[in-house]
Amino acid sequence: MNAVLEKIQKLGIVPVVVLNDVEDAEPVAKALCAGGLPVAEVTFRTDAAEESIRIMKNKFPEMLVGAGTVLTTEQAERAIQAGAEFIVSPGFNPTVVKYCIDKGVPVTPGCNNPSAMEGAMELGLDVVKFFPAEASGGLKAIKAMAAPYVNLKFMPTGGIHEKNIEEYLAFPRIIACGGSWMVSSDLVKNKEFDKIEALTREAVMTVLGFELKHVGINCEDEKEADQTADFFSKAFGFSAKSGNSSVFAGTFIEALKTPYLGTKGHIAIGTNNVERAVNYLEVMGISVDMETAKYKDGKMTVVYLKEEVSGFAVHLLQK
Repeated sequence: MNAVLEKIQKLGIVPVVVLNDVEDAEPVAKALCAGGLPVAEVTFRTDAAEESIRIMKNKFPEMLVGAGTVLTTEQAERAIQAGAEFIVSPGFNPTVVKYCIDKGVPVTPGCNNPSAMEGAMELGLDVVKFFPAEASGGLKAIKAMAAPYVNLKFMPTGGIHEKNIEEYLAFPRIIACGGSWMVSSDLVKNKEFDKIEALTREAVMTVLGFELKHVGINCEDEKEADQTADFFSKAFGFSAKSGNSSVFAGTFIEALKTPYLGTKGHIAIGTNNVERAVNYLEVMGISVDMETAKYKDGKMTVVYLKEEVSGFAVHLLQK
C-alpha cells in the first residue's frame, strides 16, 4: 500500500471538507490539527478548493491534504499543483486514475460494484473508496465484496458518522473512513472553528476508544504480590488469580511479582487500535518507546510511553 495511504490508515478518519471561501481554509486546518486529526479531503465542488488546498499545505506542512470529488484530469492536475497529496473521486474513471498513477499521486476511486473494483485492480490499485457507503449496503456489502477480492482494501465514505464508524473500522480490510460530521458545511459557514476542533477530538477519541484496563503495582517479590492481591480480594471481593509474573485482583489491579517498568508500577490504557493510538500520541507530542512494542500476527498489541507519569509507566494495550 502507498505510503500516503498508510498514513491515512494510521489516522483512521479522513474529514471531507467543503470550502466555499478560501478564508476558511486556514482556521479549518488549524482546528483539525488541534483536534488531533491532521488530514483533510478538500472537495473540488467549489471554486475555493484549489486555493484552499494550497493554503492548508503552506500553513500546515505537516498536514496531509488531498482533493476529493475529482472528476477530470484537469481537476487532478490543478489539485496536484496546489499541493494535494492524494486524489479521491466518487466513481471509477480510468482516465483520471491513469493520470494520477503517471504523476505518482495515490488515487482512490469510488467503487461499489465488482466491475469497478476489478477495473481499479487491473490498473494496480489495492485501495478503493466505497461510495456511497451506507446507500450501497454499508459494512455488510463491503464484507461481501471483500470476500472474492482478497487483496483489496476499502475507504468507505457516505453515511459514516460518530455512531457507526467504530463498527466500520473494526473490519480489518477498511483502512479508514471518510466523514464530514465534524466539519459540516454549516459549522464552516458559521465560523464555528472551536466546535470543529471539539468534534474532531471527539471523533478521534471514538475511533481510538481509550479506556483504563488495569493498574500494575510493583512488588518486591511474589510474597508481597500475593499479599497485595489478597488485600483487594478480602476488602473488595476481587477474585485473585496468579500468573507467571503477576497476581491479578479482579481485572483492574495487577500485583507484579518483581518490579517492572515504572518506579511504582504501570497503568494500562486499552485502545481499539494500538498503531493508530501511537500515531495520535505522536501528533500530540507524546513519545512512545518502540523498543517495548509487542506484536501478535503482525499487529502491535502493547507499547509503553517513554515518560513516566507520577512514577508510573504507561502502556497502550490492544482491546
